[in-house]
Amino acid sequence: MSTAAFHISSLLEKMTSSDKDFRFMATSDLMSELQKDSIQLDEDSERKVVKMLLRLLEDKNGEVQNLAVKCLGPLVGKVKEYQVETIVDALCANMRSDKEQLRDIAGIGLKTVLSELPPAATGSGLATNVCRKITGQLTSAIAQQEDVAVQLEALDILSDMLSRLGAPLGAFHASLLHCLLPQLSSPRLAVRKRAVGALGHLAAACSTDLFVELADHLLDRLPGPRASASPASPASPAAVRTLIQCLGSVGRQAGHRLGAHLDRLVPLVEEFCNLDDDELRESCLQAFEAFLKKCPKEMGPHVPQVTSLCLQYMKHDPNYNYDSDGEEEQMETEDSEFSEQESEDEYSDDDDMSWKVRRAAAKCMAALISSRPDLLPDFHRTLAPALICRFKEREENVKADIFGAYIVLLRQTRPPKGWLEAIDEPTQTGSNLHMLREQVPLVIKALQRQLKDRSIRARQGCFSLLAELAGILPGSLAEHMPVLVAGIVFSLADRSSSSTIRMDSLAFLQGLLGTEPAEAFHPHLSALLPPVMACVSDPFYKIAAEALLVLQELVRALWPLGRPRMLDPKPYVGEMSAATLARLRATDLDQEVKERAISCMGHLVGHLGDRLGDDLEPSLLLLLDRLRNEITRLPAVKALTLVALSPLQLDLQPILAESLPILASFLRKNQRALRLATLAALDALAQSQGLNLPPSAVRVVLAELPALVSESDMHVAQLAVDFLTTVTQAQPASLAEVSGPVLSELLHLLRSPLLPASVLVAAQGFLQALVGTRPPCVDYAKLMGLLTAPVYEQAVDGGPGLHKQVFHSLARCVAALTAACPQEAASTAKRLVCDARSPNSSTGVKVLAFLSLAEVGQVAGPGPQRELKTVLLEALGSPSEDVRTAASYALGRVGAGNLPDFLPFLLGQIEAEPRRQYLLLHSLREALGAAQPDSLKPYAEDIWALLFQRCEGAEEGTRGVVAECLGKLVLANPPFLLPRFRKQLAAGQPHTRSTVITAVKFLISDQPHPIDPLLKSFIGEFMESLQDPDLNVRRATLTFFNSAVHNKPSLVRDRLGDILPLLYQETKIRRDLIREVEMGPFKHTVDDGLDVRKAAFECMYSLLESCLGQLDICEFLNHVEDGLKDHYDIRMLTFIMLARLATLCPAPVLQRVDRLIEPLRATCIAKVKAGSVKQEFEKQDELKRSAMRAVAALLTIPEVGKSPIMADFSSQIRSNPELAALFESIQKDSASAPSTDSMELS
Repeated sequence: MSTAAFHISSLLEKMTSSDKDFRFMATSDLMSELQKDSIQLDEDSERKVVKMLLRLLEDKNGEVQNLAVKCLGPLVGKVKEYQVETIVDALCANMRSDKEQLRDIAGIGLKTVLSELPPAATGSGLATNVCRKITGQLTSAIAQQEDVAVQLEALDILSDMLSRLGAPLGAFHASLLHCLLPQLSSPRLAVRKRAVGALGHLAAACSTDLFVELADHLLDRLPGPRASASPASPASPAAVRTLIQCLGSVGRQAGHRLGAHLDRLVPLVEEFCNLDDDELRESCLQAFEAFLKKCPKEMGPHVPQVTSLCLQYMKHDPNYNYDSDGEEEQMETEDSEFSEQESEDEYSDDDDMSWKVRRAAAKCMAALISSRPDLLPDFHRTLAPALICRFKEREENVKADIFGAYIVLLRQTRPPKGWLEAIDEPTQTGSNLHMLREQVPLVIKALQRQLKDRSIRARQGCFSLLAELAGILPGSLAEHMPVLVAGIVFSLADRSSSSTIRMDSLAFLQGLLGTEPAEAFHPHLSALLPPVMACVSDPFYKIAAEALLVLQELVRALWPLGRPRMLDPKPYVGEMSAATLARLRATDLDQEVKERAISCMGHLVGHLGDRLGDDLEPSLLLLLDRLRNEITRLPAVKALTLVALSPLQLDLQPILAESLPILASFLRKNQRALRLATLAALDALAQSQGLNLPPSAVRVVLAELPALVSESDMHVAQLAVDFLTTVTQAQPASLAEVSGPVLSELLHLLRSPLLPASVLVAAQGFLQALVGTRPPCVDYAKLMGLLTAPVYEQAVDGGPGLHKQVFHSLARCVAALTAACPQEAASTAKRLVCDARSPNSSTGVKVLAFLSLAEVGQVAGPGPQRELKTVLLEALGSPSEDVRTAASYALGRVGAGNLPDFLPFLLGQIEAEPRRQYLLLHSLREALGAAQPDSLKPYAEDIWALLFQRCEGAEEGTRGVVAECLGKLVLANPPFLLPRFRKQLAAGQPHTRSTVITAVKFLISDQPHPIDPLLKSFIGEFMESLQDPDLNVRRATLTFFNSAVHNKPSLVRDRLGDILPLLYQETKIRRDLIREVEMGPFKHTVDDGLDVRKAAFECMYSLLESCLGQLDICEFLNHVEDGLKDHYDIRMLTFIMLARLATLCPAPVLQRVDRLIEPLRATCIAKVKAGSVKQEFEKQDELKRSAMRAVAALLTIPEVGKSPIMADFSSQIRSNPELAALFESIQKDSASAPSTDSMELS
């Protein structure tokens, strides 16, 4: 017998003891044994433990009984299935016992067992079997109405079971429905309530037919309030209330299935709202709230009625008189204690149910606002004033929900990302913001008294509402600062209450400092500072940390660097630095307070160091001390950076000599954040202190640097090179020792094909600094030799062994060196031209020479340029493609610096040399991109004419370059050239039209650009090309639209109403574009419309990212649904879209989940024909994986798992080992990866 079994048998023996303490302790020990994962019971022990626990459930001692029930939970997972069924049978028998105590314990036991059963999703059939066992017994217990307690317990357990395991009980749904419906008319309120809850859970999981039966039952039993009660209908108020509550419950759990019944339902519920029964009204409004959340589209026609009901009942307070007159309000607050006493005698608030109606109305209004963003302007006109008016609500819970509804309205008004208000035309977002701006004074007036309310919750509501408002309209609260400051000071000084309100007011103040102009705070600083200072020294660490953050923000906002001080800091500085120093000196503080104190001190010294007087040196020495401490070193390094960068030219001598070696040691540490911060601090110190840095200390730092200039961490490398540049300019002598090792590391880094642009720029700066000092640290010729050595030393024409990108990096560095030594430019250019000409040069040398000339040519002056033309033209005929490309790039870049000489020559060459046209057009593109817009104007007409002759070329590559050239040309003179595109669109051939549209695509950049307003006015006309008969033009238009949506959505947002129908038209499969091609004995179908459809779906995906608010999701989903059955490429796209939609807008997806699952299921169970090629199998696997991802995303919507079709599909996945493994791996991936929100399609 194993030790565990022996231990357990000794416990079982003690459980039979007559002493209750023995039994209790033994049961407790058994509980802790069962909770261990390692425990293994053999069959005999299992049987004995189960038998014993069931006996203890009937123990005379209540405590032993309770413990025995708790043991059932962990036991379920440890014993075999038939033992669980034994337990369940015994519990069900006890449920029908005559003893009340036994019944209660059995009820608790069943709930415990159910909660511990493995969910059906794990594939274990145990839960299903147990539930099937219980269900029959529960239904009979519910149907026999002898004992209400048994009924209630059974309903409770059933509710529990349906919410967790609704789908596997499919076989019982009908009997459960027929058992529960009669309970709705039970005389006992508690029974009705529980039946309502159980029906809600059942509605989510049952089949469509049963759902319709349930809905019809509820509708038939609801009498028209006006109609005389027909004998069949129970028109008692209680029955009606129950039916409406049941509708609300079904709406909350399964509202997505009610869509079809709403037209019958809503008018009925609406009429009941008008009966004088507060509880019924509350239920009606809650039902509306559920309908709005789950079926926003179907509720569309009923929005006006629901709105008016919300407005009516939000102010439904029949027992209280809100005096409209301000004076009376004043009087009322003065005599409040007396009047409250008086009113309490005549009327008790306990009877007043009206607050529940008001709360339900406010919640319903919030649901209405969030479900219909398209009606925002109306909401601002109708709902906003009503909500502001109700801020005076007397009941705390209702007030919180009214604030909540207004905050929802604010969040819906928040401008979308990347939104820029166009000056000349009013947009929808702009007008909403304008209406909101007009509400600000009303909001402040309504909140003025609330900010000093006795209730903490009311003040918290005010702060969160105002913070939201400040975030949406920065600067709008500046003129109301007196009211806000009074409110903040009131809450900060409120010592009586919990600390949360003080933290909230500090957080609000910190936000205000970020959004409102500094001048607004100047008059109030004397009132604000003392309470903030008091919070800084507060014993509670969270308040102190928050207050230090506020103080830091105050210093940063009110005395910004680099601008004259508008406010004299003298009266405040002493107090601020004393409070911060006190916090800095204390060592027994919370980590967060320490870090914030260090950061705050850094800001104080950096912004107001010249006014700190005697406090300056102790502050700096404390910073140095914190640098030595491992826990505080990172914030101390950041604070030191702030101090060093300060334009106040502070004297840092007391700490320089000691701090540099400490910083040097940080460069060896493993912590990346510390290395980055240290390099930034060193750079700042070298810039500000320069020659004052002790050379010996600088050498210690420099010795650490060669190791940091490496490929393993490019960001660290960039900061290291930046620091080296600064030191080279400040103390060239110190650099002499390390220049060798650093250079060899840097040159190695430049050979990396993954070199980011920022590191390259830093390297160029460093190389320029090396040759720029007097005398130079490294000689120009030597450095140039080192730089180009890797290319020149390569085996002759072994092909370029270096990556293409490396040549570009080296060429940029050559140009940077030449720019630093202009006297060497001409000779360098001459040498490069010779290298490029020489027949002995390897390909690599020629490529480097041309790329360097492209950068240097503009510096070198006109001498070498004449010679250059012929060299470059010769090179365009070179057998090596790399040389040809480099030469064409160089021709354009050199030409850009000397347009009068080069441009006519280049245009002549394009005319004369049709075979080299592609390369010459590339040169033209480079020239147009690099030249100054004004210098291009004289040639614009010639270039325009030449490019449009090339639009009809047969080669798509050439047309692409022509389009890019056109785009760059238009940017030189948009008002004149952009309108001419319209003529070309109207008159041109198909190729010309698609080239024009592609050219427009090149006008869109992701940064604001002067051409934007002009482009926006033409967008509508360009998008009309979606009706072009030519496929290629339509595809180009979709690509252009996708680029606009992705990079600058503000261009198209307001036009979507006209564009979307055309876009959706392109997602449809067109039979006339599908043709059969005979390939030998096989027939092969080709779909010419596929590319256009794919482009349309890509646009749809981009719209989800940036224009979600402007889409009608139901319409959008119709097209996604069609795409799920389309070609492989499109199915892949729609699966990704479906997963994205499931997170962005679950409600509409939930409504049609049954239709969406079918194509997913079809994809997952599809088989590839035997004998297919390997690619077919790979494609199918990829599709399955993508479909599974969509299924996993759908399952994140809680109600989806309860859908019968989804439940069926889930069990199918589990029963198929291949699909089960796939599904599991996807769930693991999604758990480990952060949410991959967006996919790059541009």
